[in-house]
Amino acid sequence: MNPSVEAFRDPVTASFSYVVFDQVGGHAAIVDPVLDFDPVSARTSTAGADRLLAFVAENALTVNWVLETHAHADHLTAGAYLRDRLGARLAIGRGIVEVQAWCQRLFNLGEDFRADGSQFDHLFEPDETFEIGALRARVLATPGHTSEGVAYVIGDAVFVGDTLFAPDSGSARCDFPGGDAQRLYTSIQRILALPGDTRLYLCHDYPPKGRAPNALTTVALEAANNIHVATGIEREAFVRMRRERDATLPQPRLMLAALQVNIRGGRLPPADLNGISYLRLPLNAIGGAA
Repeated sequence: MNPSVEAFRDPVTASFSYVVFDQVGGHAAIVDPVLDFDPVSARTSTAGADRLLAFVAENALTVNWVLETHAHADHLTAGAYLRDRLGARLAIGRGIVEVQAWCQRLFNLGEDFRADGSQFDHLFEPDETFEIGALRARVLATPGHTSEGVAYVIGDAVFVGDTLFAPDSGSARCDFPGGDAQRLYTSIQRILALPGDTRLYLCHDYPPKGRAPNALTTVALEAANNIHVATGIEREAFVRMRRERDATLPQPRLMLAALQVNIRGGRLPPADLNGISYLRLPLNAIGGAA
């Protein structure tokens, strides 16, 4: 059985979230939800996540899973909020523990923060299978952008996270901790080995001028037209391009805030004695182009 998919775009971060569901039984999963965050006022909002909740309610869906493809650096996740509202299981790839350990050191979180993945209900292993009602799902390991990236293969649909972008945009950067262009090339080839009509749902789209954002592409379109990894582009050329390109990219605007929330599955850091949660800013600790 192939799933129905509803895409939701967050215009501030150019991120896509998805509700993927079995129309027959009404079971669903939510993929990569966004928690709204204004870095100027340091205020969060669930407005975007509430759009997903409204869709779920309107279609009488039972959400079994909230799925993260990785610990995003460009937006905060609403995973924990939706988990709590829906009674769903919050899941991510087991490699999250490596990211948590790195963040624990960077932000000096101390022993009170557990870098063991316990902030999530389930940590997926590569090639693990699970069910969403009548839908059969499989976890595809896709390291390279980050060390813990996974894609979710659900029927003829794949939620690729930050591996591939639209054909005219290419591929994800590899200069984050745990990132590796060699591994990303391998991960992308694993996706491109799927049948040509496989639907690929993107986590982001950064369209050139004159094209509207698009959440959906296919294996065939990517193999034929992707400017970074189309058929015929060899590993060495891809790795060289990625390293040169990544050296020019600024750090994501929300990275330091996003990581502190996303390693907790979307929960804010524990409040201080005054009842307020705080984010830490490690000065002069992160590199990148200006």
